[in-house]
Amino acid sequence: MSYIDLHIHSSFSNDGEFSPQELVDQCLERKIKCFSITDHNCVKGIHEAKLYVREKDIEIIPGVELDCTFSGVDLHVLGYGIDYLSPVFGEIEENLTLQEQTASQERIKLVRELGIDFSDEVITDLSKNGIVTGEMIAEAAMEFDREQKNPLLKPYFENGARSDNPYVNFYWDFCAQGKPAYVEVEFIKLQEAIRVIEENGGIPVLAHPGKNIKEKRNLLEEVIGSGIKGIEVYSNYHNQDQVVFYKEFAKKHKLILTCGSDFHGKTKPSIEIGDADCEDKEEEIIAALKREIARNNSL
Repeated sequence: MSYIDLHIHSSFSNDGEFSPQELVDQCLERKIKCFSITDHNCVKGIHEAKLYVREKDIEIIPGVELDCTFSGVDLHVLGYGIDYLSPVFGEIEENLTLQEQTASQERIKLVRELGIDFSDEVITDLSKNGIVTGEMIAEAAMEFDREQKNPLLKPYFENGARSDNPYVNFYWDFCAQGKPAYVEVEFIKLQEAIRVIEENGGIPVLAHPGKNIKEKRNLLEEVIGSGIKGIEVYSNYHNQDQVVFYKEFAKKHKLILTCGSDFHGKTKPSIEIGDADCEDKEEEIIAALKREIARNNSL
């Protein structure tokens, strides 16, 4: 367990469970010294968390996780040290909220066409701002299929092959890019995400590349060449071979290394705050990140 966690989601993320205050309490319980709330395309939880950490022995680094695309691949870019009061983040959130509300209905339709049913009432209860994610559909579908008769859902129930994080695994299997219930949402381009982060005092870091880039070195080179300043090397999604691969890549390209659990709560129940092992390099990681933030703000 690490005493830093730079990738945590609050209830301001559509797939997050806990309020910013609850997350601070959980961080304190797990003896976290430095953390970042990095909600999806949203910075609303940062102010609440910053107010709550006053006079507490813990440090928060303002963050965000922006959805973006590069060469037809959907990516996540973390922004650290951002001016979270900048209106541009609200504009990005508003645009995506409107798109996601429309996409949600198509997503529901496509999942049902695959032979997976669920209660509309449960979906309505789970929905946030009219948005229905793949994870919410998974939760509703598993509740609907309590007798576990649908073979498509068996991997997600207890002892199934995908039961470690059933809701998000359902998303990756059915609703992610390239999957049968994928609905395209027009995210900003990678270069735009980097520009927004840097112009608002932040450092752009590529989140969990093992999930969408894998070890495609050429693609990774192109992504980094767009202006990425760091890689989330230490992630719950990376096995040891991937950690070695991304660590060597980051050092070769003089990029900072970061560490984050991608904690969401019930969406990813096998992931806890501080879970990502950063090989006892907490001080080195935080120092490098702060230096980069300071350097960017001095330009």
